[in-house]
Amino acid sequence: MDFRENHRESEPQRQRGTLTDLKHQAAEYYRSNEVPQRLEEVLNTMFYLRPADFYGHLANYFSKLSKPPVICRLVGRKVLDGTGHPTLEVEVSCQVKNCDTTICSSMISSHTEILENASPEAVDADDKERHESVNIAITWIEESLNELLEGLQPTDQYEVDELLGEYFKKKAEEEEEERREAEKEKEKEKETQEIMFPPPPPVAAPSGKKKQAKLGKKISVVENPIPPAEPVKPVIKGSMAIGCISLAVVKAAATTSDVPLYLQMSSMKHNQDLPQELFMPLPMITLLSYGKSSPGKLNLMKEVMLIPPAWLTAKKSVEMSLDIHKQIMKLLEPVSKGQPSPSSESKKSVRDAGKKAPPPVIKKMSHLGCIVTGSETLEQPLTLIQTACTNIGLELGTDLYLGINCAAHELIDYNKGKYEVLSGTLKNPDEMVDMYVNLIHKFPYIIALIDPLRKEDTQQWENVCSNLGSKCYLIAEHACRNMSKHLNGQKKNAPKCSGLVVKYINETKISDLLEMTKLLDGLKHVSVFGSSDGESCDYSLVDLAVGLGTKFIKLGGLLHGERVTKYNRLLAIEEELLDNGMLCSRADYEFIDFTEEEEEEEEFDCSDLAVEIQLAL
Repeated sequence: MDFRENHRESEPQRQRGTLTDLKHQAAEYYRSNEVPQRLEEVLNTMFYLRPADFYGHLANYFSKLSKPPVICRLVGRKVLDGTGHPTLEVEVSCQVKNCDTTICSSMISSHTEILENASPEAVDADDKERHESVNIAITWIEESLNELLEGLQPTDQYEVDELLGEYFKKKAEEEEEERREAEKEKEKEKETQEIMFPPPPPVAAPSGKKKQAKLGKKISVVENPIPPAEPVKPVIKGSMAIGCISLAVVKAAATTSDVPLYLQMSSMKHNQDLPQELFMPLPMITLLSYGKSSPGKLNLMKEVMLIPPAWLTAKKSVEMSLDIHKQIMKLLEPVSKGQPSPSSESKKSVRDAGKKAPPPVIKKMSHLGCIVTGSETLEQPLTLIQTACTNIGLELGTDLYLGINCAAHELIDYNKGKYEVLSGTLKNPDEMVDMYVNLIHKFPYIIALIDPLRKEDTQQWENVCSNLGSKCYLIAEHACRNMSKHLNGQKKNAPKCSGLVVKYINETKISDLLEMTKLLDGLKHVSVFGSSDGESCDYSLVDLAVGLGTKFIKLGGLLHGERVTKYNRLLAIEEELLDNGMLCSRADYEFIDFTEEEEEEEEFDCSDLAVEIQLAL
């Protein structure tokens, strides 16, 4: 009995002791987290403010004291781009206020170019490569990258990019080793085949005199052999996971910080200091395409682009481009029906009597978001646009300018060592330089040439820069397509030029964009932020261009939803900056007179990038 009574008496005491301990622990817990001080502070403030939403004010106050979001999950998905090809989407989830929340997603364009007039076998191989690359990228995310980045803050962009770069370098080395092993196996198989089946002995040439070449027969000789094309290094399959994750992380940082992506990028470029003013990149709006796949003879002009004057707003530029587009459609309408165009009505019909009518000009829509039509001469597209501008009271060279994406690497005939500018018309690299000089002299309102030559024609790049550098921008796109390789010094023979078209593809990271644009700014050369052939509906690259402060943005034409979406974003950002008093006026066009540069290190070529900046893949 005594034991039971003592037990009954000690049980309440034990409970009271436990409760007292819990109270002390709770008080210490709240005190260590400064809860009493914070409550007193916010309650005293609220008493005087008397907010309409009492608990909303409390929620806002305490949310500022919460821990920063951290990455908790990455999800990779296979989606379709604007051309119906597979590409990658990455979704980022963060732990925010003790809850796992999906923050944002990003899509990245495929690294491969759109194959035009390709064989069915090449199209099938390209499609297979795209699918494999996306599948491998998803595997990287699920098996390694998800765990690698877990717990990092989205604002730790440089740390994220460093981890991504190290991971990619390891994967690249593994693939290179596998490629070497495969080549060794092929060599062994070849040697085995030669041992088992030796080649037949060479047949002796018949005796007798050699036949002399017939008189008058032409012998095709390449006077000045062109430099051979660099061997194309295959893109690491799965590399798009690196670029897509890096983009998704910076978008997550902007979202969780409640700032637009372009301000997030600008603050990173300016060492976390938000700029007071930003200027809008000038849009290069594609009007027409006369590339190698066009129905006419002209191959040179893959894109004929409208470039607005520096003082014109993006909104006015788009409206002007739409007006010109409508006029071009009207001018092409009679031609497409086999009738004479307005520009040819003044010609005498007697000369054409008894001749067949010219074939109708086919019009189709390009994946670049513009009209594809045919032309028989180099001047015809420029005359067409000039007529369209005159019809609506615009003057080329004053109200607007033109740029041409020549895409010269697509025109080279390696057997003949020349460029096929027009069907049947071939020019060597030196003749190409003369052609561009005459073209700019005849049409001085052309202020930009993109890829006028192959990157291997370094001497001709220097010649065209010396002759035209003070009159227009000479920009490299295909010659400098892999940014990571340039930043790592792997492109020593890239040409001299006025600037680069920067594209966000493959293993390119946000930190690479920041370093590249800083370098271009320091060298006082233009940067053009360009979209790729197979664009997605993710308009983030517009924010990137604004935040990075690029001179131009190249989005293609005003057709197709994936491109119009980006133009709409461009207009929205301009309106936001204007409403907030942050829109800065642009500097006028300034071209580089390469002949006046005295020091060689001041001249821009991509090898300078390798000297000035060394980043790890």
